[in-house]
Amino acid sequence: MSIVPLVSGGLDSSLLVSLILDEAIPQHPLFVDYGQRFAEQEWSACTAVLSRIGAPPPIRMELSGFGRVVPSGLTNQSLDVFEDAFLPGRNLLLLLAAASYAYSQQSNAVAIGLLSEESHLFPDQTADFLASATHAFDVAFGHHITLVAPLMSLTKGEVISLATERGIHDTYSCHTGSSSPCGRCVSCREIAAARSVLHLGGD
Repeated sequence: MSIVPLVSGGLDSSLLVSLILDEAIPQHPLFVDYGQRFAEQEWSACTAVLSRIGAPPPIRMELSGFGRVVPSGLTNQSLDVFEDAFLPGRNLLLLLAAASYAYSQQSNAVAIGLLSEESHLFPDQTADFLASATHAFDVAFGHHITLVAPLMSLTKGEVISLATERGIHDTYSCHTGSSSPCGRCVSCREIAAARSVLHLGGD
């Protein structure tokens, strides 16, 4: 048994890899460049964080043409990074890439760092989406690959707490590609809100 975790250099996927390490399951981390504005910053953080926690080095898959043809604030600087944040098909593309790679590696599972549905913003962040994707891949491959989201029971605040406990640091999550968090994108706002709740909870 082995698993392909989707990795991005952010908090969620870094924690995901760390948890898989705890289970001693062989893993093949996969980084997908889908044309995101922040690909190089993500890749740099991803390779550094995985090395630091003792995980296998990630494989990088080049699919940047997707982002050039399908625009969103994540891929096109002329669009708003917050108002235009939805990139249609993004998570389906990531899962397809990972499932195809898993098939080639004779792995039987793919892991993605989706969090609690209570805070989801987009339709491709739900258990129903994962179930539908699993069925589609069963048909497409003629072979079952399990899609798992081990963090789906966690909030962002719980992810931050667990990552801190495990010494996971210097991750990258900003959607602008800037050297410091922009504070405007979905990811920056989500992290800021979670940290605010954690701070209030500790008072």
